[in-house]
Amino acid sequence: MKIAVSGIGYVGLANAVLLSKNNDVTAVDIEQHRVDLVNSRKSPFADRDIEVYLSVQNFHLKATTHPEEAYRDAEFVIIATPTNYDVDKNYFDTSSVESVIEDVKKINPLATVVIKSTVPVGFTERMRRIHPELTIMFSPEFLREGKALYDNLYPSRIIVGDISEKAVLFAQLLVKGAVKEQIPVIFMKPTEAEAVKLFSNTFLALRVAYFNELDTYAELRGLDTRTVIKGVSLDPRIGDTYNNPSFGYGGYCLPKDTMQLKANYKDVPENLISAIIDSNATRKAHIADMVLRRNPAVVGVYRLTMKAGSDNFRQSAIQGVMNRIRTCGTQIIIYEPSLTESEFMGLKVVNNLTDFKQKADVILCNRVTKELDDVKSKIYTRDLFATD
Repeated sequence: MKIAVSGIGYVGLANAVLLSKNNDVTAVDIEQHRVDLVNSRKSPFADRDIEVYLSVQNFHLKATTHPEEAYRDAEFVIIATPTNYDVDKNYFDTSSVESVIEDVKKINPLATVVIKSTVPVGFTERMRRIHPELTIMFSPEFLREGKALYDNLYPSRIIVGDISEKAVLFAQLLVKGAVKEQIPVIFMKPTEAEAVKLFSNTFLALRVAYFNELDTYAELRGLDTRTVIKGVSLDPRIGDTYNNPSFGYGGYCLPKDTMQLKANYKDVPENLISAIIDSNATRKAHIADMVLRRNPAVVGVYRLTMKAGSDNFRQSAIQGVMNRIRTCGTQIIIYEPSLTESEFMGLKVVNNLTDFKQKADVILCNRVTKELDDVKSKIYTRDLFATD
């Protein structure tokens, strides 16, 4: 089967690699360097499984910057383009998704469009009304940064926002590409599938915020956070996962998805969704305050990334902490090996680790590492379990 994937990001490339095990897949992106990397069997971002699969396996995958080349004969066109949150409009910027739909309508209106990009509740139905000649469905992704392909090979569930034969066929393609067996597959209306995506990510954000507030209380009241969390998490209804304190939730998905869900609550009573967003802002302010209490002349920020195995630091929580510290006039230096520039956000980048350790009075570290074992007295972190 011929399949096109629009967008070579985490979601797009993970789906392209998965589906190219058994189908002819063409991935499309507007950035030539991403296309060149994929055609050279290299990943444009850090994801160990994608890197291995691209370099070792013989998949039917190619990339292009030309939509017509990809869409012309495709039976399915999967849209995985970015939908950033527009704070002024209180809405996802879905223009990239809408642009792809327009292209498909012109190039190959017989193709089935599958939206993988995260969109507001009601978006797919609106696209169906605007483009009645197209078959459009929504299928959410539940991927982790640095584990995108793994989470497609071993999915927790497959959800398709449609109940047609085409929806069944698409789900079968995903199941066939996966390694895991006995995968739960659920078909539902697109609005319900869109809600599943936003509510799933918002619950994860809630869990992060909850354990962070627990940690804030324990830290300020002199309790052993680790002991309290272990005691709480032994309740099987709560569970011993996603409970390691951090500087706040961040990354590409959780901040924008929580804000979009809150926007979807317009004219609907709510307290909790807003509280999650407020809690995350409060947590970052608390972390900054705890660092400033040490009266450092220079604060060193060790890595901008959110977690191990990822090179993405879009909207990472530590950047929010940095902004609060710098407003107090404290000097900040950054150690981030993935940066080639000498400055980031107007702050000095010091990528000689020895120099970085020497210059920083306090080292802000969201996730601990053995690289900093020799300067433990300088480290401020809330990482208790050495997990993401």
